[in-house]
Amino acid sequence: MRKVVFSCFLLFCIAKTGSCQSPRIVNIVNFIRLLEPRDPAITEDVLYQTVVNQIALMRKCHLGGTFLLQYDALMDARYQKLLKALPRDSFEIGAWWEIPQPLVENSGMKWRGRYPWDWRANVGFSTGYTPGERRKLIDTYMKDFKKIFGYYPKSVASWFIDAYSLQYMYNKYHIVASANCKDQYGTDGYTLWGGYWNQAYYPSKVNVYMPAQHKNKQIPVPVFRMLGSDPIHQYDDGLEQSRQGVITLEPVYPRAGGNAVWINWFLKQFVNGASMAFAYTQAGQENSFTWNAMAKGLELQFPLIEKLRDEKQVRVETLAESGQWFKKHFLVTPSTSVTALEDVRNGNKKTVWFNSRYYRANLLWENGALRFRDIHLFDENLVSPYFQNAATSNECRLFTLPFVDGYLWSKENKRAGLEFKTIIDGKNVLVDGNVVSVDDSQKGILKISWQLKNIPGILHIEFTERQIAIYLDSNIQQKWYLELETADSVNLPFQNIVQQSVQAVFEKTSYKVEATQGTFSKAAGSVFRLTPENNKILLKL
Repeated sequence: MRKVVFSCFLLFCIAKTGSCQSPRIVNIVNFIRLLEPRDPAITEDVLYQTVVNQIALMRKCHLGGTFLLQYDALMDARYQKLLKALPRDSFEIGAWWEIPQPLVENSGMKWRGRYPWDWRANVGFSTGYTPGERRKLIDTYMKDFKKIFGYYPKSVASWFIDAYSLQYMYNKYHIVASANCKDQYGTDGYTLWGGYWNQAYYPSKVNVYMPAQHKNKQIPVPVFRMLGSDPIHQYDDGLEQSRQGVITLEPVYPRAGGNAVWINWFLKQFVNGASMAFAYTQAGQENSFTWNAMAKGLELQFPLIEKLRDEKQVRVETLAESGQWFKKHFLVTPSTSVTALEDVRNGNKKTVWFNSRYYRANLLWENGALRFRDIHLFDENLVSPYFQNAATSNECRLFTLPFVDGYLWSKENKRAGLEFKTIIDGKNVLVDGNVVSVDDSQKGILKISWQLKNIPGILHIEFTERQIAIYLDSNIQQKWYLELETADSVNLPFQNIVQQSVQAVFEKTSYKVEATQGTFSKAAGSVFRLTPENNKILLKL
């Protein structure tokens, strides 16, 4: 009872301050595996009952959603009967694109896995197969899906998928939506790093992880980012540990999606935060975690989502519905943002993520100071290593082009970033400030204002599709600049730093960031310095 009262109170706080100038879209996506070879206690019946309970809770909360079937579950009579009984006007059945033994053998190939489902990148995912083999796998799945349900699935999702497969599914079977994993480094052997952060994008024809810049170079299937990452803490969590942690809306994590305080904080930022074209998050969980592990989190989340939906602060849709909406409204990938101006940990961190089809950037305020924690560029011509070639490693590594990387260029005792600095009494110090405001009212432009403390004035940052503008509004001329600092002994991509540009090479791809106003220079103790011209910096990305 106390949980219910607490949740209702927090919901009142969310509802009172919320706004929906742009859509806030929630997909409840649960994907289904037939078996779990990693734990003998997780039997096929345990997995089946997990889905039964998920459906019961969704119907109790009057929430529709998407169930995605791995092929082995697709062929199981119990799942067929259970899912066929769901009303099609609120539930969607689609494909979860991991590759188990029955799919391989029914496609006329030999299984190479250790178990009937093997999660390794070169066995359990389409990246581990040649283009010809991928076509066979897709055709087998689609044929059997249609035989069972009477139609082809509209949504196909996976932790990661290859461009060849996605294009083939679109061309032959007319899928309308896909989804992949959140950004992460090394979790389960899967690295997706530097991509369009959250929301959704049209991928390059040669690289599903890379947003395309032009309509003729994109696969016309929006890829939604799954799992609902904590916008402040997920990015560099784990620098103090041996591996990156998980801080997401997934209900099995007790400090995040299974925690009432975190859930309410996350949904409050989701509803209130500036998002530009739209905001998106995915709720739900794969059945492999079992109902006992996810029940508490889902029982906290779903009533909150239901109430926000009823108050018209969020839209709850199937993945296919969101894909169709995206295609109707955007010919190319739109600019979006994710904003969190409160810190769930009673700290003083704030963050803003900006995405366009050309780059992503992240600002982080911490202890009164500000830095660019991340800037990655996108290039539709960077061919994925898995586009035409089968993966040979049991890991998957997908990247974009780094200009600032606050995770990979950091160590426990030194956080990397492009820091805002000034000179006071002859000393180089961090710019200090307090109040932050974010404005997304003008289409395609994200405006940020930061009230400064140790120097007079307001710092303004404006993100547009290809440019970052930074300028100081002050009555007093003040020396300020940005400086990139990293941990020692990290591999950096920079090849040449000249006055108007920084040139780099990564993944055998050359790229550069240009200063159309302001200048780059080398500075002792840092990688480079970026100095304004007439109190202004303009970066072209």
